[in-house]
Amino acid sequence: MISALIVAAGQGTRMGPRMDKLFLEVAGRPVVAHTWHQFEAAAEIDEIIIVVRDGLESAFHDLAKDCRFKKPFRLAIGGKERQDSVWNGLQALAPASELVAIQDGARPCTSAELITATFHAARESGAAVAAQPVTDTIKESADGRVIGRHLDRGVLWAVQTPQTFRVEVIRRALEMVRQRGLRVTDDTAACELIGQPVRLVQSAAPNPKLTRPEDLAYIELLLREKGSERR
Repeated sequence: MISALIVAAGQGTRMGPRMDKLFLEVAGRPVVAHTWHQFEAAAEIDEIIIVVRDGLESAFHDLAKDCRFKKPFRLAIGGKERQDSVWNGLQALAPASELVAIQDGARPCTSAELITATFHAARESGAAVAAQPVTDTIKESADGRVIGRHLDRGVLWAVQTPQTFRVEVIRRALEMVRQRGLRVTDDTAACELIGQPVRLVQSAAPNPKLTRPEDLAYIELLLREKGSERR
């Protein structure tokens, strides 16, 4: 059995105060509806778990009804940090689940091909992540004012989601994070603690995350292009 876990419990503070970026309308639907649709349409996926903020459960049930989503889904309540939200979502997986793709709710342009590729890679290696090689020149600065050193972009990758795992692998990795009282900003970082290699799966198509208001126009363009291709 294969599951998708969509993390939709964040505050999105960089979008501005009192703004829930996941429910901003883009290309005719809320952002998170596009994300949900990508996994609803993925043939491999048997169930969808959505991690939401406490009090927003009815909004997500209404969204499923409005968008006529058919795949079985369940809601889990988010935690204090992203890693806590993922942990709560993992507890909601069906007992038979073997593979899980963990996706940012604010990343609505992920292609079906990329989702499939991460499942294939995770089945073989235990863990896989969508990523793109860094093309900009990267500098390190300790104080945010002066360049400290140059980094070799030839070995750098920008990781995205989905981050896909054998269920027992990501549970074991996050359990180690919890035992040590650590904070990790993405799920692959937890795998380092247990010595689990993570396969890079190159994302050929743009796969942006909605982080700031200026991201909306680009995401709108990408989603409308995908829509025109489907027509």
